[in-house]
Amino acid sequence: MDAPVHSTSQLFSQLGLPSDSAAINRFIATHRPLPDDVHLSEASFWTPAQASFLCEGLMADADWAPVIDALNAALHSAPDE
Repeated sequence: MDAPVHSTSQLFSQLGLPSDSAAINRFIATHRPLPDDVHLSEASFWTPAQASFLCEGLMADADWAPVIDALNAALHSAPDE
């Protein structure tokens, strides 16, 4: 069976955050760039439950990992990248 492919919108819903495109773009613009030495799940703006979900999703290479990786890249990039 194929693993599900999750969207950024679904990830934000899973995290309990507004998940429309405008809200996602606003979130990323507000919180980036994360310093290179800060892991995504260790960023100060996550709740403990959100941080745990992100960390576990990456550590277990879960079906959420690709979209979590994409969010990580977006938050670690400079606004003009």
